[in-house]
Amino acid sequence: MERSSTIGYILIFFLFLGFWFFNKDNVQQLENQDSTSEITTSNRDSSQFSDNEDIVIKDSFEKSTKIEEKLFTLKNSLLSVDFSNIGGIPKVVNLLDYKNYDSSDLLLIDTNQLQFEYSIPLSNGNVINTSKVEFEQIQSEENSVSYKYSYNGADIIQTYTLKPKSYNLDYSVKFNGFNNTISPNNRYAEITWKSEIQKLEKTAKDERPVTSVYYKYASDDDIDYLSETKNDDETLTSNVQWISFKQKFFNHTLINQNNFKEEGIFIESLEPEDESEAYVKKLSAKLFIPIETNDVVESMAWYFGPNHYPTLKDQNIGLQKIIPLGWGIFGWVNKGLVIPIFNWLNNYFSNYGLIILLLTLIIKLGLFFPMYKVYKSSAKMRILKPELDEIKERTKGDAQKAQQEQMKLYKQAGVSPLGGCLPQLIQMPILFAMFRFFPASIELRQKELWWADDLSSYDSIFDFPNGFEIPFYGDHVSLFTLMMTVVTILFTYMNSQNSGQMVGPMKTVMYVMPIMFLGFFNNYAAALSFYYFLSTCITIVQNVVIRKFVIDEDKLHQQIQESKKKKVVMKKSNLQKRLENMAKKRGVDPYTGKANKKK
Repeated sequence: MERSSTIGYILIFFLFLGFWFFNKDNVQQLENQDSTSEITTSNRDSSQFSDNEDIVIKDSFEKSTKIEEKLFTLKNSLLSVDFSNIGGIPKVVNLLDYKNYDSSDLLLIDTNQLQFEYSIPLSNGNVINTSKVEFEQIQSEENSVSYKYSYNGADIIQTYTLKPKSYNLDYSVKFNGFNNTISPNNRYAEITWKSEIQKLEKTAKDERPVTSVYYKYASDDDIDYLSETKNDDETLTSNVQWISFKQKFFNHTLINQNNFKEEGIFIESLEPEDESEAYVKKLSAKLFIPIETNDVVESMAWYFGPNHYPTLKDQNIGLQKIIPLGWGIFGWVNKGLVIPIFNWLNNYFSNYGLIILLLTLIIKLGLFFPMYKVYKSSAKMRILKPELDEIKERTKGDAQKAQQEQMKLYKQAGVSPLGGCLPQLIQMPILFAMFRFFPASIELRQKELWWADDLSSYDSIFDFPNGFEIPFYGDHVSLFTLMMTVVTILFTYMNSQNSGQMVGPMKTVMYVMPIMFLGFFNNYAAALSFYYFLSTCITIVQNVVIRKFVIDEDKLHQQIQESKKKKVVMKKSNLQKRLENMAKKRGVDPYTGKANKKK
């Protein structure tokens, strides 16, 4: 591998290093939040309830009320939702096509994990809190249910409709007759939405750095979100189209067909104080609906489902952007190239090891012609190496003279010393795109390959006992990462033997890179390490085949010798001319760097 190729690989390494640190979890715990901001856990106080029992609660009017909870279920082929008459809200949401990591039913929302309530201030000083009152079920069909709560001639009616073969639950709320009842100083129904996000994957630690509140303004094409690596909150302006509580592979999102128009929307993300907690994070939002007129109807929808790119894209509201596919050109490569190829292969093959292999082969084939220039440049540099060594010996440490003669030799032989850099840069967006694609692909979730039980998470052939952890490495040994490291070192060794151009610190860096990658990738998705392992193996085979069967080095040597016979005029660039003139004005010889003697 000639110097330019080596520079290309070093550049890739440092970009990977920066990219990794940019995405690395840099947990910074904030001070304890006020207890009133915390979401209630499964250890409920007297205002909470559990299944299949009568409970006694006090509503906002200090009137003891005994409420027997009754559940009603809407179900299609993808989704099952249990509704409670207490608050008239979804209580349990089961995604039927997916399983938890322990093979149990995947409950995106389980009992007492979701709080969704309306608070309505009244003119008499009282406050209606819908989570503490009983709603009457006034209508129920196979795919629809309605709940109603009445107070002094005013009604709140919530209606849910579950579409067939859909993760969408249409939701409308009607406020009727509150214009004469609501407080004259605060004519809004305040929505409090809180969710304690539960672990759905191998570890909560794996999910925590990719869980947060995402949102989108109606006027913006892009989305925004709270920090995923620390406690965070934000107050939003008006016209918010949707807010999403996003996990690693699933989300539940509230969409407003007419946008949440009121300012002052508050969103918050809180991490557990103890990282050993089983839950991932506590996410919350406060929103406002004006109810100044007699009849107010707010048309909304819930999305309860997977972070599956085509499924989210079909929502036509930009929801697919919550999937972290990379910024800039890396995201474009994933959306325009990797995802279409992957989905196409997924239609014909069920083995994901084979799909990753075919994806790698297709990408390598597409890069073959750009990379062929690298191979040819390497061959030319190998042929010129004896003459380059002779120049170094002859110039005896005169770096400027050596550089001039080397450039003259390159010009005579028709060789560009930077000829290998551009093709190396061409493949970099794909390398980084894969770095984001595999960990975010729900298609790989719980898919097995050999010893790996989940390609979307790390594979482990040995877990260190008693919680022991190696800094910058982890608490386990990933075999796919070891395989990737070994073939990368082998590839580096083969290149150094073929070219002889890597010497000194540069050679050391090229061998240190795979060792550092061993620590970086040990906790990443097994599919990612497997892809890089396959990609490097194929590159090694390509190098051997091209060198032995494609590029005729004897013929190439003859072409170089013929090119060297041609007279070469070394033209000076405009920059070089300006630098020489500047040196002459200072009385310095532009070729030797020494001061000119005064006559």
